[in-house]
Amino acid sequence: MVQRQIRLNETGDVKEFVTEASKCEFDIDVFYNRVIIDAKSILGVLSMDLTRVLTVRCNGHDEKFDRFLDRYAIA
Repeated sequence: MVQRQIRLNETGDVKEFVTEASKCEFDIDVFYNRVIIDAKSILGVLSMDLTRVLTVRCNGHDEKFDRFLDRYAIA
């Protein structure tokens, strides 16, 4: 299981994130505080507070998705 912290600043970023997450064959969750959302759900991710730093938990590994997350990663 891999966890990364990211920030999605606009709806275009969310759309791209959900599209890339949907290509993975394993479960991916996005969460902050006690809210946990399926990363493959566009409505779920859009309903989150995008001003917050989000934590992405991947229950598998995909090199391409890891490189994608680097673009939105918080240092």
